[in-house]
Amino acid sequence: MGFTIAIVGRPNVGKSTLFNRLVGKKIAIVDDTPGVTRDRRRAEGNIADLEFEVIDTAGLEEGDEDSLQGRMRKQTEIALKEADIALMLYDARAGVTSMDEHFALWLRRGNKPVILAANKCEGNAVIDNIYEAYALGLGEPIGLSAEHGEGLGELYAAIVATLKELGIDPYEGEEDEFAHGRPKNLDLGPTEGDMAYEFIDPEDEEEIKPLRLAIVGRPNAGKSTLINALVEDDRLITGPEAGLTRDSIAVDWEWEGLPVKLFDTAGLRRRARVTEKLEKLSVADTLRAVQFAEVVVLLLDAELGIERQDLKIAEKVVEEGRALVIALNKWDAVDDRLETQRQLKDALTRSLPQLKGVLVVNFSALTGAGIHKLMPAVAEAYEIWNARIPTAAFNQWLADTLEKHPAPSVAGRRIKIRYGAQIKTRPPTFLMFCNRPDDLPDSYKRYLENELRRDFNLPGAPIRILLKKGKNPYESRRKKR
Repeated sequence: MGFTIAIVGRPNVGKSTLFNRLVGKKIAIVDDTPGVTRDRRRAEGNIADLEFEVIDTAGLEEGDEDSLQGRMRKQTEIALKEADIALMLYDARAGVTSMDEHFALWLRRGNKPVILAANKCEGNAVIDNIYEAYALGLGEPIGLSAEHGEGLGELYAAIVATLKELGIDPYEGEEDEFAHGRPKNLDLGPTEGDMAYEFIDPEDEEEIKPLRLAIVGRPNAGKSTLINALVEDDRLITGPEAGLTRDSIAVDWEWEGLPVKLFDTAGLRRRARVTEKLEKLSVADTLRAVQFAEVVVLLLDAELGIERQDLKIAEKVVEEGRALVIALNKWDAVDDRLETQRQLKDALTRSLPQLKGVLVVNFSALTGAGIHKLMPAVAEAYEIWNARIPTAAFNQWLADTLEKHPAPSVAGRRIKIRYGAQIKTRPPTFLMFCNRPDDLPDSYKRYLENELRRDFNLPGAPIRILLKKGKNPYESRRKKR
């Protein structure tokens, strides 16, 4: 993949829809509300055999540098610096607006080649609006429909022509049939119905797989500020406004030689407060990020302490079987730190006993004080999440544990756990063979889980214990009689 395309334009012209079309997956949230996208998002895209990196950007709006619109525009400016080609999109149904003209002038003053595309060109009713786009001074506009996949062949040809002007060979290393223009019988990719709505997959697997780390929490806890502090760059929009992040943004980073893919997510509020369609889409995207992650950092506002919604989020992470680290942000603003820690410990012990021993760190993402403690805790949680116990050691532990505290009898019949083994990691999962698995009380399962944590040093990690009925060795003899 030798070049990058940045999709730019005013709000609500279909940039994220085209981004999803080029990537082949619905990974960017699409809604009729203007300004859904606020941070820049990168992914691998293609049109037929032409592969490239594509960047989705926030809608271009006028505003002071310190305003939300100004911060969004700064993200778009960074995307243009990183790109080889700017693809300016405008709405052919609405025609060329004064805002389109303003930003076309802005693009002409830059040093990036620009491809002009008229989106939403279904039917013949918008032909006049396509012709009037010549006045933007960006060359001949391409008519396409990102939603229906129309016009991608023309976009393909325009990209190839622009690359040749830049001296970039899009077919370098390919066979001769691709050396001069488009190959015949192009398959221009999936149609709208073929694309599954799913969370963005990691980049092609390399020798060292990146650690997938999601930052989750309530709105305004400082998730974007934390990621910016980790990567030492203003990669994500931050500010006093709650709910700035709307869709999950992946940021590639490296910590002490380990590649890390950081996922910034939208804030999670109580379900009863989530009424707007856009926020529901954001919540669904955050939950997909949790499912996709390996380690999840639950970020709390230390000034507010832990609340019921934080416990619900932690419970969801455990249900998904992800490794968890709890982080107290804005620690520098806390007056009674001992009381804050005590409240957190009491809440976890009372509401989430399965998280006994979970790693807790405190810092200030804004000032950077104490932030160095986060990644060692993440690495430790990840190591525990991948822990494997040899079968011999596990069965010796099981025998000692059962001898110390045998399984209870139910309805006068004794429950026997004979043996077991760890059957998988991520999270640690154990299978035990039992004569009456359905009758074993949950309290005894919790006892086994707590003993496992203590004896094999597995604090805070979700543990799965599965019970299966073993075969009766005398059953075949009984049948013969």
